[in-house]
Amino acid sequence: MKIGYARVSTPDQKLRMQTDALKKDGCKKIFKEKASGAKSDRPEFLKMLEHVRKGDTVVVWKMDRLSRSMKDLLNTINIFEEKGIGFKSLNDPVDTTTPQGKLIFNIFSSLAEFEREIISERTKSGLAAARARGRLGGRPKGLSKEAKNKAEFAAMLYQKRGKEELSVSDICERVGCSKPTLYNYLRVMGVKVGK
Repeated sequence: MKIGYARVSTPDQKLRMQTDALKKDGCKKIFKEKASGAKSDRPEFLKMLEHVRKGDTVVVWKMDRLSRSMKDLLNTINIFEEKGIGFKSLNDPVDTTTPQGKLIFNIFSSLAEFEREIISERTKSGLAAARARGRLGGRPKGLSKEAKNKAEFAAMLYQKRGKEELSVSDICERVGCSKPTLYNYLRVMGVKVGK
């Protein structure tokens, strides 16, 4: 059975063009999503993964509808392969239910792995060259001037909170930071945190 998956990134975009093409290709069921491909929270995608069975083929309008990154796409299609599920993209030359489509997908996989290895080698070479010149990578130690000012302000407010009846949320709002950042500022400033 052909199972369609259609996705748009924003609520104001329409799914009709994708769903029409999927129906025309013979999809019996179509899962429709309105969520960014970068988000891991895609409920319709997860429902589709639970629904598909061995022998089914997942069909998308374009590969980027299934995922935004090549790595995630390859992982998803590998899951399909392990479960005996085919994958077809209507506007890309990928159809893992055919020998040619499998070949193209394997070429994509190999190119993605090759790219990852090249990036890794370049990163290692760059770090080694920097170390040879006496430079260490990573963020500079300590707080920036702006962060230090915020930390001082946060510490002052935190120490006054009993007198002015300020909650931790109030302090975060005034300082313009999250709770974990506030507690990090307080730790750096040597303020004892407690009730």
